[in-house]
Amino acid sequence: MNIEIINTGSELMLGRVLNTHQRWICRQLADAGWIVTRQLGIPDNGPAIRDAVAEALARAELVITTGGLGPTSDDITRDLVAELLGLPLREDSSIREAIARFFAIRGREAPESVMVQARVPEGARVLANACGTAPGLVIQVPAGRLAPHGSWLVMLPGPPRELHPMFTDQVVPLLRQCLPEQPRFTCVTLRTTGIGESWLEERLAPHLPPLLARGLEVGYCARSGEVDVRLAGRGESGVAVVQQAEALVRARLGESIYGTGDDSLEQAVIRCALQQAARLAVAESCTGGLVSHRLTNVPGASQVYWGGWVTYDNQAKTTQLGVAPALLAAEGAVSEACARSMAEGARTRAQATHAGAITGIAGPTGATPGKPVGTAFIAVASPHGTLAKRFLNSYDRETFKQVTSQQALEMLRRSLLHGAGTPPAT
Repeated sequence: MNIEIINTGSELMLGRVLNTHQRWICRQLADAGWIVTRQLGIPDNGPAIRDAVAEALARAELVITTGGLGPTSDDITRDLVAELLGLPLREDSSIREAIARFFAIRGREAPESVMVQARVPEGARVLANACGTAPGLVIQVPAGRLAPHGSWLVMLPGPPRELHPMFTDQVVPLLRQCLPEQPRFTCVTLRTTGIGESWLEERLAPHLPPLLARGLEVGYCARSGEVDVRLAGRGESGVAVVQQAEALVRARLGESIYGTGDDSLEQAVIRCALQQAARLAVAESCTGGLVSHRLTNVPGASQVYWGGWVTYDNQAKTTQLGVAPALLAAEGAVSEACARSMAEGARTRAQATHAGAITGIAGPTGATPGKPVGTAFIAVASPHGTLAKRFLNSYDRETFKQVTSQQALEMLRRSLLHGAGTPPAT
């Protein structure tokens, strides 16, 4: 079965808005057993929209469009689709009343211009919009010149806050009724950090052929500091195949796997800290508080995260963390000795079980002999002692901060996996 998604919006083509619909809709459909075969982003102009919808209907049994249903001059998807399908537009009184009610609740009178959203292609099903004014539309396109095998066309508003509940509450149930039942789709994503994509595949590839022969699908997705392993199977037999593949991957990769699905590394750190009844603190220089930011994004972090320091200047490292001026003069702020001292100072001052520290050169300037741009030293002080590592993260400034924060979180997680111990004495 072919499924195509068309995301309309000139702002998408200009890079002014991130197209989150691509990922979100594909994920919702895949979880329900339907796999998208093609996605397309197009600007808000007549020829592009007409051509894209016509080409998609010729190929796919399900076509989903997003955007172009609102009240402004660039919202032309509804009119163009009606023209393409030869369907007259009729005003739907229930939509008009819903729009008027939407404004009245907010103490405003609905301008007549917004009532264009009440115009519906004849025969279309209306999807109520509980979070906005533009309704969604569903049209069954019969087999013929435009859709050789017949197609369903689903038109959704662009704002995510309106699209998400409409899709979940109305579109998915409708698709279950109207589309052929699909084989069960099972998918597990294992999230790893600290290992490269090629190395990871070399560890797994020799052991996968028997499972691949039974229908296992394997994919790898690399991001800065992380690699996901995706394991998928179809049908009832796919469940057992994926389970066996997951066991194999876990055995081969061990602690490099920090989570599954949508888990983040910071969630894994907080989860480990909660299990160990640990107390965490962080001292950061070149990452500017990014590790603390990521940790505090996790619900429940307050139970284990004491707090942290952003000691960007050398004087802050001395006055806030107790790093000795003589150490800074001899070794420099970007050094293993400084990272160790920062971590130990943070652990003592916070009365923490585990404290991480980061110092480095984010660039593009600041390199010194033997310490190029991208150099980072990360230390973790714990009941087992203080571990420090040197990294070379030769990226742009923002990516450097992201990757370095990832490495620091991973060092904290590995330390936590071996027990929290007790905080140091004052």
